[in-house]
Amino acid sequence: QVQLVESGGGSVQSGGSLRLSCEATGYRGGGFCLGWFRQASGKEREWVAAITTGDETTYYSDSVKGRFTVSHVSQDIAKNTVYLQMDNLKLEDTATYYCAADRECTVLAGQWRIADNSPWGQGTLVTVSS
Repeated sequence: QVQLVESGGGSVQSGGSLRLSCEATGYRGGGFCLGWFRQASGKEREWVAAITTGDETTYYSDSVKGRFTVSHVSQDIAKNTVYLQMDNLKLEDTATYYCAADRECTVLAGQWRIADNSPWGQGTLVTVSS
């Protein structure tokens, strides 16, 4: 069973930085996709970034490109950690950030087309203030 656990959220002033972590356990063998979505209060879920664990290809939404960096570390065959380094944070980055996983990073028209039955983390809140 795949499990995702996020950490690293918190409060920061505009222009500051935070790093989120997501520990993914249960995937065995071969590359797969790990990434991040976010959802601000009263708004729809928005895809942020993703990375393929096999070849480390990265994908970003236009709203975070150049400010956020997604990376990945594999601790063993069934334990992987994906990071989201967030720099130059803006007020509009305030949201609950969710880690997600899928067999592939299917990014089309600037969106990660994640499968409906993909596993998700519990979310971690990021608050950016002026």
